Amino acid sequence: MSHHTAREAYQKLTERINRFPQGAPPTELLFRILEVLFTPAEAELVALLPMKPFTAAAAARLWKKPETEARNLLEALASRGMMLDIETRHGQTFVMPPPMAGFFEFSMMRVGNQYDQKLLAELFYQYLNVEEDFVKALFATETQIGRAFVNERALPPENTLHVLDYERASKVVETASHIGIGTCYCRHKLSHFGRNCEAPMEICMTFNSTAGSLIKHGIARRVDKAECRDLLAQARDRNLVQFGENVREHVSFICNCCGCCCEAMLAAKRFAILQPISTTDFLPSIAEDKCSGCMKCADVCPVEAMGMVSAGDPRHHKRKKAKVNEEICLGCGVCERVCAKQAIALKQRTLRVLTPVNNAHRAVLMAIERGKLEDLIFDNQALASHRAMAAVLGVILRLPPLKQALASKQVKSRYLDHLLSRPKSRGPKPAEA
Repeated sequence: MSHHTAREAYQKLTERINRFPQGAPPTELLFRILEVLFTPAEAELVALLPMKPFTAAAAARLWKKPETEARNLLEALASRGMMLDIETRHGQTFVMPPPMAGFFEFSMMRVGNQYDQKLLAELFYQYLNVEEDFVKALFATETQIGRAFVNERALPPENTLHVLDYERASKVVETASHIGIGTCYCRHKLSHFGRNCEAPMEICMTFNSTAGSLIKHGIARRVDKAECRDLLAQARDRNLVQFGENVREHVSFICNCCGCCCEAMLAAKRFAILQPISTTDFLPSIAEDKCSGCMKCADVCPVEAMGMVSAGDPRHHKRKKAKVNEEICLGCGVCERVCAKQAIALKQRTLRVLTPVNNAHRAVLMAIERGKLEDLIFDNQALASHRAMAAVLGVILRLPPLKQALASKQVKSRYLDHLLSRPKSRGPKPAEA
């Protein structure tokens, strides 16, 4: 009977996780992962929590427990990275992070983090690298969770004028309220199999309120802006790609990724057709008269977008030249850095890549694309929060007409239909999506 009850608790937690726009396919491996990360009692309680930020008092009402007991439980979960503990001007709030980038990574970011991390590494490897359901579901939408940042050193002077602030990793560092450094989840995971590369391990960057929570609970190490800039420089010197949260404001993470260990780069190679990483606004342009065919650019490309083809030289039949596959290129600029002949320069893409403004904007877009908008709007206890409802509806009203139509179809709300049918001159201006 107890086994049956525990199974039901993890089933409920799985259903709670999958109400969020980014879910996790409920396979047997996921249940085994959740069994390591949560006790059955914790799973039962967390399954009741809303997706949006909430207070300990709200959790206490849902759990029918004293507020002090609820707060202690939430802080215990936050100490293990299963919950984010956020200080706001209104006081302490909590929110459960998604699986990725979220509590999967946080469980491996502090070595010895109260878990059997070797077992977790094995389970994560099977769930993410052997089974394909999770990775396909994670990236199977137009709006992605992460984006590449351009190597600012690789930009020629004329292009630096066209780089917006949110496209610069350096700007994320300069504007962050908190900066934390943790263990790279990807390389740590593979280290348990002896398969990690020699790239730095202590280089996973978190920012703002996410960093504040992870620092508070010892999952990340607090650093200042100067040290973070130095780590960015080290990462670029090692030809690592900056892969960060796909939002313009309040970026919460930047990973420094290699092409051999990191989940995002591996997914970009395995599922290129899904375009799992939002690219930069740049592409490498190759000066064929300068290219020697040395293959250095192809060797460092993390997603195998750079290749070698025949140079078509009638006097040297074996001579090669570099060629970029623009459909899968991230535009990170790693290839430009290693070209000794200066045959590679970054150029702007024909169409500018559009980045969601913030987490609310991205969540609504992902929810519409995954058919989960109703879950997001009518989140547990969300009906009591006019502020939360207004935030979601505000984003919908600023979307382009096509996305608005999809939203209206999914929610089937007369109120929403009325808002969307108002004359455009009276409504808010459409936002980029």
